[in-house]
Order: sequence, then structure tokens, then C-alpha cells
Amino acid sequence: MSAPVFDVRGPLPRGTVVLEASAGTGKTTTIASLAVRYVAEGVATLPELMLVTFGRAATAELRDRVRARFVEVERALRTGTGPGSGDEVVRLLVDVGADELALRRSRLARALADFDAATITTTHGFCQQMLTVLGTAGDVDHDAVLLPDVADLEAEVVDDLYLRKYVTSEHPALSVATARTVARAAVSDHAASLRPADAEPGTAAQHRAGLAQAVRDELVRRKRA
Repeated sequence: MSAPVFDVRGPLPRGTVVLEASAGTGKTTTIASLAVRYVAEGVATLPELMLVTFGRAATAELRDRVRARFVEVERALRTGTGPGSGDEVVRLLVDVGADELALRRSRLARALADFDAATITTTHGFCQQMLTVLGTAGDVDHDAVLLPDVADLEAEVVDDLYLRKYVTSEHPALSVATARTVARAAVSDHAASLRPADAEPGTAAQHRAGLAQAVRDELVRRKRA
């Protein structure tokens, strides 16, 4: 059974809605249009909406696209070009009485004036905001900074541990490439158990398991530092 096709002109989503779509099919445009509808139709003000994505670059693009959509729709409603517009969202929003149309224009204009108050951020950025709001109720250091990616720190840790272990060895038990692969696997899944725990001392397996545990421990220590 095929999934229903999402219509941006349909009833505004309530609860949890999952949109499954490939790259370049208009997900960001749909999100921006939904934000415009929520605000224009008086369901929510812009500061009450939260738009979260991954990565700073994606967040910057989402913010630009959402603002551009608000500008576009507000201008169409203000200049009266809605009824003949090729924009299906604009046609939907203008299909009301004069008083409601005036309200929708004013809501969008107010949203643009307060656009800096919109929560359009990365996942880790939102978490950082929540920790700040919680203050002393949050079990975290007040000056802690959440990292969007620990790849650089992970590389630094494994390089330091590798040099510490094998700097004087003419024939290291592990190559640099293997050490980095082991470290990445150990860090990417913190719940995974490291095996073998009882490898024979001096074997490659024992070196890999030991490095994996050391990287995990050192990464935690440096993040807390």
C-alpha cells in the first residue's frame, strides 16, 4: 500500500508527521510554506515555531529560504497578486474574506519584523539553548559548549595515543590507518562492547582492543576538559 501524498495546501499537520522524500524534491520549500501558513492562519507566531536541521550550512540555508518565503507571500498578499498567482499557497491564503486577509497580511508582516526571534538552528544549537534556559537546573557546566562534530577531536586523540604508544617502536603492531579505523568504530557506537577483552598480550587483537578503550576514555576526558 503506497503512502498518501502530502499536500501543503491540506489541513495543517497536528502531532507527528513524517515526510519521506528524496534530495531536491522540495522538502525545504515545504517546510518554509508550512511555517508561512502556521503564522498567516494564526495557528502560531513565528517565535513559537522551531525549525531544526543538521549542520551550520544547512541551518543558514533554511533560515534564508524561510525568510525569503515569508517575504514572497507577504508581498503577494499586500499587493493583491494572490488570486492570479501561480503559487498554490498564496492562492490558498487569499481565499478568505477581506478582514481575515488583512489579518493574515499583518501576521506575516509582524513575523518578518520579528524574524530574528525565530528558532532556526542546528540540533546541537537547540540543545545548547535549552541548557542555557535551564540554568542551574541543568546538570552541566555553565560554560560547556556542545560540539557539532567530534571528528577533529577524535583524530587528535588517536594520533596522540598512537605516538605515545609506538613512537619508539620500529615495527608498530598497528598502522596509523588501522588505528584511525579502530578509533572511529569505537567512538561512533558508544554502546558497543569492545572485544576481545581477553586477547593474548602483544597480539594485534589486544592492541586494537586496548587502543579502542583508550580512545574512548581519552575522548571523554578531553571533552569534559
